Amino acid sequence: MSTPNPRRQLRPTDVKRLNRTWRRGTEGRLSLILESVTGPFNIGSIFRTAAAFGVDTIWLAGNATPPTNPKAQKTALGTDRLVTWHDPVPATEAAKAAKADGYRIVAVELTGDATPLHQTPLTGDICLVVGSEDHGCSPALLESCDAAAYIPQVGRVGSFNVSIAAAIAIAESRRQEWTRQG
Repeated sequence: MSTPNPRRQLRPTDVKRLNRTWRRGTEGRLSLILESVTGPFNIGSIFRTAAAFGVDTIWLAGNATPPTNPKAQKTALGTDRLVTWHDPVPATEAAKAAKADGYRIVAVELTGDATPLHQTPLTGDICLVVGSEDHGCSPALLESCDAAAYIPQVGRVGSFNVSIAAAIAIAESRRQEWTRQG
């Protein structure tokens, strides 16, 4: 008698069951501020990642491209319907809204006081901030943040694509929460 292959892909019902288990173990709220992220494919990718990791709210700031952009929809695949998002406002207004909603704001940015992402406390109600593809976060938005974190890199490239940086930070936030819970 043969035994089932444990490495077979899960069926859709198995995936739903697995995701439900992780969702039950997730208590902290997670949100994002996207400041002047204009690339529609970046926006779509960030929204898709946000929906997969249970991000509650996304504040668009500056001249960020909305997820309703047809090119953003190609990568978002309709996930903008699964995350509450707000039309673009000035970045400091987005930060004030996040703080008023009880979030601790952490910029994912290389600053003089930034700590490595894996050493930055990202549990509880966290709002992660990423800035534009070319210039990162504005000085005014950085002043509004409670902390800054950077993603350590050992290769010959000095930065990540903004959607990849957002995905790494979102995943690290959830990893810290799940690790803390055991």
